[in-house]
Amino acid sequence: MTTPTTHQPAAGATTPAINIDSLHVTLGGNEILRDITLALPSAQLTGIIGPNGAGKSTLLRAITGFVPAQSGTIQLHGQPLHDLTARQVAQQLAVVQQLPVAPDSMRVRELVTLGRHPHIGLLGRESNRDAKIVDDAMQRAGCDILADRYLNTLSGGERRRAFIARALAQEPTTLLLDEPTANLDVDAQSEIFTLLGELAASGVTVCVVVHDLTLAAAYCDRLVLFHEGRLVIDGPPHEVLRQDRVRAVYGPHVTVFPHPETGRPLVIPAGPTHV
Repeated sequence: MTTPTTHQPAAGATTPAINIDSLHVTLGGNEILRDITLALPSAQLTGIIGPNGAGKSTLLRAITGFVPAQSGTIQLHGQPLHDLTARQVAQQLAVVQQLPVAPDSMRVRELVTLGRHPHIGLLGRESNRDAKIVDDAMQRAGCDILADRYLNTLSGGERRRAFIARALAQEPTTLLLDEPTANLDVDAQSEIFTLLGELAASGVTVCVVVHDLTLAAAYCDRLVLFHEGRLVIDGPPHEVLRQDRVRAVYGPHVTVFPHPETGRPLVIPAGPTHV
């Protein structure tokens, strides 16, 4: 396998919501992220892509402070992450994990209301304003009609929308999601990414880890490619997903070609070669 190209900054990036400089993360004696310098632009949908083990999920966990950095800095809207309390971070930054957990007996409205805790505290009481924010979050996420449903009665796509609504109830400026469309059918994947694009258009900075390269190219404003713990390149989908670059990172058995209608990259297995 050839060596991927070195990191190139995105052209025309907007003012960053998150600045990462020279970040190193080591877990269990293994260096997971190596010298990552990256700026996540505000009000854009950014996709984090790369093979399994590339460090994508670890990057999100480092941004939220869930895993410590051995060196380097992370700034949230110009403020060093280590200078902020957990509550201050939660008031600006919301996270949707790949497999979020909540009691099956919980109703959707109860789940979404949990997103208000960074603002009202554990002992605080929900105000009329908090209730309205919860209603608005469910509406934006397209799960308001599910408000009284129990979580164990929801489909996979409905459940993901409920957890996105909980994140929106935090009133975040930045939303991080780890594989929000994993194990969903094609229609549900499209609905979730359409929602994420609408959130970015409304001013929320959205950063999403995604394995499906074609899905990422179709919906993301910008892609960040990781390989073996290093940042390879970030930029528009058509620059990041060049066939030579994709093959350097994922191996030779992939083909990249433009979508016949949108022109955005399609990435598919190359298939067997017959002699």
